[in-house]
Amino acid sequence: MGEEVKKKRPAPDPNSAKYKLGQIAAKAYSDCMEAKARGEMVGWCASNFPVEIPETLGLSVCYPENQAAAIAARGGGERMCSESEGDGYSNDLCAYARVSLAYMKLKDAPEQNMPMPDFVLCCNNICNCMIKWYENIARELDIPMIMIDIPFNPDYEVSDAETEYIRAQFWGAIHQLEKITGKKWSDERYKEVMEISGRSSRAWLAATSCAKYLPSPFNGFDLLNHMAVMVTARGKKEAAEAMETLLKEYEDNHEKGDSTYHGEEKYRIMFEGIACWPWLRVTSTGLKSRGINMVTTIYADAFGFIYDDFDGMCRAYARVPNAMNLELSRDKRIKLCKDNHVEGLLVHTNRSCKLWSGFMAEMSRQIGRACDIPVVSFDGDQADPRNFSEAQYDTRVQGLMEIMEANKGGRSDGNR
Repeated sequence: MGEEVKKKRPAPDPNSAKYKLGQIAAKAYSDCMEAKARGEMVGWCASNFPVEIPETLGLSVCYPENQAAAIAARGGGERMCSESEGDGYSNDLCAYARVSLAYMKLKDAPEQNMPMPDFVLCCNNICNCMIKWYENIARELDIPMIMIDIPFNPDYEVSDAETEYIRAQFWGAIHQLEKITGKKWSDERYKEVMEISGRSSRAWLAATSCAKYLPSPFNGFDLLNHMAVMVTARGKKEAAEAMETLLKEYEDNHEKGDSTYHGEEKYRIMFEGIACWPWLRVTSTGLKSRGINMVTTIYADAFGFIYDDFDGMCRAYARVPNAMNLELSRDKRIKLCKDNHVEGLLVHTNRSCKLWSGFMAEMSRQIGRACDIPVVSFDGDQADPRNFSEAQYDTRVQGLMEIMEANKGGRSDGNR
């Protein structure tokens, strides 16, 4: 019997940003597992809850949205969603919530495990579905829920009155956590965390802005993987260092004419909406096979928070995508399209995220008109693979490419 020879991937460079960011993302879970094993209290935290609060208090928290995305990307989305639906949760609910509620019940998922919570940290600046999701967890597990209310902002700026309201919400959460966990707030430690979070955010946003270069020094799908660290660890020193390494690599790629997007970059698009995690490879390949690079997405930039003091932090968390009005949301996306030389907009009409997708039809129409670019959309879901059609996606991307090609003044490939 002949010896089977397997083709091995080259060992990752331990000094590369990709390696460092992968290690940090994995460590976020292992640290929580170890804290739980030591008998410490562990929390589940919403992705846009101000991470600076648990970080300053020295609390271990993990992120159900991040876990749900990991489970979905590794093939477990349908199994977990079906489990929740079997318990009576509607298929029409957010798939992250269905995955998370199934995990709460099963307490095990081979794709990505994390310790069960002793408290939950919820913030509704993403959506109000999250409130009921976390309320159910708190009720089922009989654990406290700390809730921060950040109102939807109809104005372009965050008013002093709203800042004052959010400040009170933040301090209320801090005092609740001090009472529940016995940990004490330190202004000195908060200043350190704020500076590290700002450092991570500045490097991250500078890295994503490297898409301004022609060609882009990165494949935009890289951002969808790297952003996990911005969700879970942006207040940690190692995250700041890794993000600075990522920025340097992208700048170096530009200087050398190199890119992590392999192949000719014929077209540049913005991807709108949360990634379609169960179909990440399909959505990526459908673009790359046509020479399309997804160079920017508001989804990645949404996890960069830059501010100078506590009130600035209050305002920053009131300016996340689902807490902003249509006009501000539109203008931020128009700036991304123009800064990064975008030629087309691909909109993920995400069945899970009604708030985000609900106003995208009008917003994308306005973006397309302002930037003079074609817009197409496809139906999908962030974690439930049943709500996606590969054929529909392929047809829409083909249509987008043909319009972009026509806008360039003719075929870019004489063989087609």
